Amino acid sequence: MAELDVSGLVLRFGGLQVLDGVSFSVAPGELFALIGPNGAGKTSVLNCISGIYRPSAGSIRFDGRDLIGLKPHSIARAGLARTFQHGEMFRDMSVVDNLLAGRHARFKTNPFAEALFLPTVRRAELAHREAVERIIEFVELERYRHAPVGGLPFGIQKLAGFARALALEPKFLLLDEPSAGLNRDEREDLARFLLRVKHDLGLPMIWIEHDMQMVSDLADRLHVLDYGRTIASGGPEDVLNDPAVVSAYLGTVE
Repeated sequence: MAELDVSGLVLRFGGLQVLDGVSFSVAPGELFALIGPNGAGKTSVLNCISGIYRPSAGSIRFDGRDLIGLKPHSIARAGLARTFQHGEMFRDMSVVDNLLAGRHARFKTNPFAEALFLPTVRRAELAHREAVERIIEFVELERYRHAPVGGLPFGIQKLAGFARALALEPKFLLLDEPSAGLNRDEREDLARFLLRVKHDLGLPMIWIEHDMQMVSDLADRLHVLDYGRTIASGGPEDVLNDPAVVSAYLGTVE
């Protein structure tokens, strides 16, 4: 069974057709790149998967479970975590506290026990903090752990958003342009972390990306959208040389 199966996905806003019959499957452990020109509908696909949008038609199944109609927090509890194009972090909170917030679906204690700070709560908090420290070490954010996120360089904020998604201990990652706005060194660090997630953690990922060199080097498969429709899908070399893909990115010469 595919780790994630999207079939016939349609999304409309009034008379605007955003997605038109998009279908793909992501296998366990696969780094699956979702690419296309600006406005192609890539982020809309992630918004449908994560429960922010409700599709007009189609199905989204994860581990055999239909996700359509579930609230975002229920989808997170099912094991899907995502990043956002602009980070969407709590700017006045430290990196550690942002990552703890990212573990919300892992919290099992109740408000009464938390108010009394019972031993079960103390043990749970210690376990959560240890998990967060492992993620901080994994993405090499040790020097920033107690810094307010709003005062950090943009590239570090994006990396902290990536770490927050990992802090959920997900089964699947949705990455929305994690390299956007990063400089060359930061992109190289991101590439290294993506490979670590793939090989060390074994997590499947849907990765929206505009850096075609990164995509060519790292992705297992590519799926290309243009105006909400699939125009190509397959291995990086074949897809990036597909005439329809070249035309979508560069246009045609009359």
